[in-house]
Amino acid sequence: MFSNYLIGLREGLEASLVVCILIAYLVKTDRRDALKPIWAGIGVAIALAFGFGCALEFGSQELTFQAQEALGGSLSVLAVGLVTWMVFWMRRTARHLKSELHGRLDAALAMGTGALVATAFLAVGREGLETALFVWASVHAASDGTPRPLLGVALGLLTAVLLGWLFYRGALRINLAKFFTWTGGMLVVVAAGVLAYGFHDLQEADFLPGLTDKAFDISGTIPPDSLYGTLLKGILNFQPDPTTLQVAVWLLYLIPTLALFLAPTRTTTPTPVRDKV
Repeated sequence: MFSNYLIGLREGLEASLVVCILIAYLVKTDRRDALKPIWAGIGVAIALAFGFGCALEFGSQELTFQAQEALGGSLSVLAVGLVTWMVFWMRRTARHLKSELHGRLDAALAMGTGALVATAFLAVGREGLETALFVWASVHAASDGTPRPLLGVALGLLTAVLLGWLFYRGALRINLAKFFTWTGGMLVVVAAGVLAYGFHDLQEADFLPGLTDKAFDISGTIPPDSLYGTLLKGILNFQPDPTTLQVAVWLLYLIPTLALFLAPTRTTTPTPVRDKV
């Protein structure tokens, strides 16, 4: 449940911040007349993300077991790829997000209502589609027959909306770059579990070999239905009897990705060029 809460919080907060920046800029520049098109674009983006999530959930139920596993595994791999790109992008641009959105909004204001709707839709829609895909993949991986994964996502999204409102009201001041770095690092750990589970789905669909080749089996020590087994599965997508391929994929993704993500960014200064005599 915690991993799903983190996903809802992390992804939802990005969208909340985008909305707050757009709305605050229009209010401060006395362009309240442009708020309706912005909210319209945001509403369409949210509806699209929700519809995409429903299509993934209900559409997959009509498939055979093998097709469901193949779809779930493929979408899990795709979701991890998108989220990995997103956390690196946000780490790089968090400091300049406000100025970037302001520039886009200025251009949209000059073009008219349609451009405002499109700006809000694109700014929020990308986040919404990524969130829907990764939430679906994570809930699919952590599903234990209870509504806890979805409850965790819902609580995370509600927390994100509350934090976004507090940002807008000026009641909350945190270092966004550090916040997205730490939550992004935690999300990389969650993504590693989703990726490993996705490869297991592909093995169950007979797309990949090695389903019976277990790396280890500690089900007797950590029963999947025990409290700590459920917590480990909910937080890290832990499986007590993973295949060798799952363990290899988990390590090959987590170690280099986390090392690159947490590595300090280097800033280079241009070397002065001397005129030739």
